[in-house]
Amino acid sequence: MLTRSGVEPFGTGSYRILIVDDNPDLVQLVEEKLRQEGFEVFTASSGPQALEIMEKDSLPHLAIVDLMMPGMNGFEFCRIVQQFCDLPIIMFTAIDQEEVVIQGLEQYAEDYITKPFSPRELVARVRRVLRRIGDFAYTLEALTCVDDHLEVDFVQQQAIIEGQQVTLTPIETKLLYILMRNAGNTTTTDFLIRCLWPSDEVYEDTLRVHVHRLRQKIESDPANPRYIITDRGAGYSFPMHN
Repeated sequence: MLTRSGVEPFGTGSYRILIVDDNPDLVQLVEEKLRQEGFEVFTASSGPQALEIMEKDSLPHLAIVDLMMPGMNGFEFCRIVQQFCDLPIIMFTAIDQEEVVIQGLEQYAEDYITKPFSPRELVARVRRVLRRIGDFAYTLEALTCVDDHLEVDFVQQQAIIEGQQVTLTPIETKLLYILMRNAGNTTTTDFLIRCLWPSDEVYEDTLRVHVHRLRQKIESDPANPRYIITDRGAGYSFPMHN
């Protein structure tokens, strides 16, 4: 079942948390605790349902994902999601085998919590991850509106340019997600490369090629970009737009 809870402000705005777990009693416990702490909470009992809510409603700011679920396990869900965005994830499972924990942390997760757990500790870990990630400059709705020229559908991996749909590759979608999440600030080249190709040895020239291709798709004048700005010697930035 997909549900949405009430919302109270947290910090400078409300953060949306997605819980993906097939244990309804545990989900209710976590949901109530997070809602009490001021978060907006979405829940799904499976990976496919979680993808559905992301497509129909909005991208969360953080997901708490159970590892062992029928059909699509937590690792598979994370792999699919991280093809098109850099969603912060906390793995949530009764499995405490060292090799599984290491795999989760190295490939998918910002943090790893084993069951049974302390609800207060869970909230503290959620807050810690969100502080480390920083502010989300744009509200990541199902369709994120930047301005009259550009909208982005991250789940469908599309940019909408003056009403026309333009298909983005997974790398282009994730690159745009990271830059928009950090809009108004420079995102370093090294950080982008680590996020986009965490398991590969990739050099700056490869990133530059993908930036060039993305500009060709979303910029009115790619030679004088409005959205993806090169900060020479540092990285790239996405200015805030009205």
